[in-house]
Amino acid sequence: MADKITTLPLIPLRGMVIFPEMIIHFDVGRSKSIAALEEAMLKEQKIFLSAQKDIETEEPIKEDISLIGTICNIKQILRLPGNTIRVLVEGEIRGKIEKYTKEEPYYEVDIKELEDEDIEDKKTEALMRNVKKTFEEYVKLSEAIPTEALMSLEDIENIGKLTDIIISYLPLKQNKKQELLETYELNQRLQKLLYLLNNELEIVRVEKKIGTKVKKNIDKGQKEYYLREQLKVIQEELGEDDELNKEIKSYKNKISKAKLPKEVKEKALYELKKLGRSGNYSAESSVISNYLDWILELPWNKKTSDNIDIKKAREILDKEHYGLDEVKDRIIEYLAVKKVSNSIKGPILCLVGPPGVGKTSIARSVSHAVNRNFVRMSLGGVRDEAEIRGHRKTYIGAIPGRIIYGMKKAKSKNPLFLLDEIDKMSNDFKGDPADALLEVLDDEQNNTFRDHYLELDFDLSQVLFLTTANRLDTIPRPLLDRMEIIEVSGYTSEEKFHIAKDHLIPKILGEHNVSSKDITFSEGAIYSIIDGYTRESGVRELERKISAVIRKSITEMLKKDKKLINITVNSVTKYLGTEIFTYDEIDKRDKVGVVTGLAWTGYGGDTLPIEVSVMEGSGKLELTGQLGDVMVESAKAAYSYVRANASSYGIDSKFYKNKDMHIHVPEGAVPKDGPSAGVTITTAIVSSLSGKKVKHNVAMTGEITLTGIVLPIGGLKEKSLAAYRMGIDTIIIPKKNEKDIKKIPKTVKNKIKFILADKIDVVLKNALIGDVKNGNKKS
Repeated sequence: MADKITTLPLIPLRGMVIFPEMIIHFDVGRSKSIAALEEAMLKEQKIFLSAQKDIETEEPIKEDISLIGTICNIKQILRLPGNTIRVLVEGEIRGKIEKYTKEEPYYEVDIKELEDEDIEDKKTEALMRNVKKTFEEYVKLSEAIPTEALMSLEDIENIGKLTDIIISYLPLKQNKKQELLETYELNQRLQKLLYLLNNELEIVRVEKKIGTKVKKNIDKGQKEYYLREQLKVIQEELGEDDELNKEIKSYKNKISKAKLPKEVKEKALYELKKLGRSGNYSAESSVISNYLDWILELPWNKKTSDNIDIKKAREILDKEHYGLDEVKDRIIEYLAVKKVSNSIKGPILCLVGPPGVGKTSIARSVSHAVNRNFVRMSLGGVRDEAEIRGHRKTYIGAIPGRIIYGMKKAKSKNPLFLLDEIDKMSNDFKGDPADALLEVLDDEQNNTFRDHYLELDFDLSQVLFLTTANRLDTIPRPLLDRMEIIEVSGYTSEEKFHIAKDHLIPKILGEHNVSSKDITFSEGAIYSIIDGYTRESGVRELERKISAVIRKSITEMLKKDKKLINITVNSVTKYLGTEIFTYDEIDKRDKVGVVTGLAWTGYGGDTLPIEVSVMEGSGKLELTGQLGDVMVESAKAAYSYVRANASSYGIDSKFYKNKDMHIHVPEGAVPKDGPSAGVTITTAIVSSLSGKKVKHNVAMTGEITLTGIVLPIGGLKEKSLAAYRMGIDTIIIPKKNEKDIKKIPKTVKNKIKFILADKIDVVLKNALIGDVKNGNKKS
């Protein structure tokens, strides 16, 4: 056997073994397998297929995959609904995995090809004749294989090829097929194949004998009676009791021990009677068995004991999360009320904030603090009501909805149930899942929650529900009305520093099995990663960058045989390259027509520069930068305000006739919308038309009306953090947002001056350099 090494993508097969010369199709649904398939199509259309050892494993790792498999040619692929691909392949040659060269985003392996050696001796010839003869007998007795299969084998002279084709016809279990695949010594393979052929031949003979016996004893027109008699004869031959009776006895025993509610017990016993009438091999029996399994596995009366210790809860929250004092205070108040009232009823808390700030982990900490089982349900992309309530069991493959599935997973009727990303739900013709959640989150109704599959009332009133969201505007109003909003905003650089130092670095070092004494970080290095390589409200990217630095440090330790490494600012630059972001370096030049605005996104606050250019023309107004409808309307309102009050600011009142104006918001590939850029656009227009420069250190936010009134906006804390990171020291905000200043961290408030504006005049006075002429203004 030649030691030819080939590097190919790998797909682990579940419940299937493919042999050389076999042509077969199978479905691919796992993301890693799809990635491997796409990579194979880009190259020579070759792929390595190997069976996973346990069919139940959802995401197999290297140890779960058999070393021996088959190199295959991809003949055809067909994309099916639901992100599934159907693949037609032809087996080419056996192969053995020498090593894994890649594990993400798909498996890639080095394969040693295992070619069959030609053996010409009397023993091999005798074995081959026996195999052919036995296979001919098997085909004649079995109705599953067409007789044309024998004709197709007559012209094949290669022994290895012939054995592989015969194996592909046999209904063997996966472990037997894998054993034959791994037997690449031809004489051994022939011996094993002959043994298995004789065994299968004997089974076919017994089946024929049973069929003959049954036909003599029954009326041909009674199909059900025929099936029952056949079952009896099979059990008689095997010497076994009636499996259906065993199953019914087992269910009866489980139902009597389960302490089910009266209604549930009656329903279970009724279904059990139907199971007895249906017969073991009817389609309905499996449906009833699945239904009884679900009833028996749900926690109808199982509870965990609450242990609401306010001091301990605060200690756990402080230990697992840095900062977020307002959030922690509100959660502690929530738990205190529940302890005193001894009732689970109360508002559903909704943690709202940008990604990566710790909303999900806060919920996990609360479950830890109150001694409740934790279960999480992601609502991102859910658009079918049946995802919440389940399908009726009359549908093929029906199962309960995610709420009941979560309760089964929780194993208690009073878990902490996290509904994650509740703002990401949508709806289609199948119904609106938000409507189904209304009952789930209403403590006056959810004690009788009815899943379509169970058709039984399930008590959700003792469940402690928490929800998370990135934004509120996409949550349906009736659903939002059932929740109390807790804002979890972004972190300052100082907070990120403490999170990195006290939580992220020890966690990542522990995951890499490295002592904190071996790799140490200077304070400057941590700040360098935070300010120079991340731009986010949360800490996910920060964790990834720290992990990258630690990996590279470990590599350097091994290469240069170092015992410890101290990571400094220079080390960070060496490992991560040149800084990506420079928050503290803003353009220190005052410009005409360029104003820094502030925006809020689902990922936190951000700065939004707005540029206005005026040129000779005929009064055209151009808007660019992929602006949404609301922002376009805001720009038009600003333009109309300046036009109506041009003389008040020393601007030619006829500018709308002889000047063209272009308003642009940079980063044109990013969609932008919202009214809070109104004052920014107005300031840029006045600056451009009057020739007055705008102060480079000033940012602003606020909606404007046609009469020059500045209206309040949302997301002030996130916008202030963005300005702080940018190095801006003055922010102009609507006067009605004064109450929101207290939510801003002290470190930010100490370095930023907030100017409150109720009219656009206050904005222009503080943003433009020089006096703004304002003599005869009527507003």
